[in-house]
Amino acid sequence: MIKTSSPNTDNNKVKIITKVLTSAIKLWLRTQLSHVSDLDVQIKASDRQFISGSIPGVSIYASKAVYQGLHITEIELYAEKIQLNVSSILRGQPLKLSAIVPVVGKLIVEEQDLNNSLSSPLLLTAISDLLIRLLPQSELNSQSLTWRKITFDNQLLILHGTTTSDTHETFFNIHLDLKLLNGQELQFTQVEIKGDQGVILERYAPDMINLGTDVDIQEISLKPGQLTCYGRININP
Repeated sequence: MIKTSSPNTDNNKVKIITKVLTSAIKLWLRTQLSHVSDLDVQIKASDRQFISGSIPGVSIYASKAVYQGLHITEIELYAEKIQLNVSSILRGQPLKLSAIVPVVGKLIVEEQDLNNSLSSPLLLTAISDLLIRLLPQSELNSQSLTWRKITFDNQLLILHGTTTSDTHETFFNIHLDLKLLNGQELQFTQVEIKGDQGVILERYAPDMINLGTDVDIQEISLKPGQLTCYGRININP
């Protein structure tokens, strides 16, 4: 007599594969993060899809995550059409993507978490590159510049810093009005630097920043105390 597997046996096999893949994804995510308070991963796929390594969808939620010094308050992601090396994963090897994965989601960064990121080289480099682009003729000396904090207002980003010379310390604030032009382009419609003695520099000429073709932002919102972003990004293998 030929024995066939029962539906319960097949379901148990799928549950085992699901558990292994979920654990592998969680492990991979944790290796990318230096800290995370809450991490939830949900995989949506059939047994055939699992075996072939084609995963229709994975949802990920994380809160209080830290990536290379960047503190993220909350993030919700949904990834589609994922191609994985399932056979290698089942043999205990690290998770690897086999193709580009489009990811849609929502990102929330509270003001305090962003200020906890001020020692992150990623954030400091981003701020430096932004100022070089927006203020090429600024009198601010970047070598003696220290960032004290960053605050959010209604579509307004405010950088609070100090410059130090041999004689004294000067406090200043940089006000940047932010506008989303399209999925790949951000625009700072007004740039204003205020110092101890009033306005140092004011520019109304719009400056545009291109985020690249792997990014498609649907909405970016700045309000007192919080930044929220909705959009899509491609994760490359």
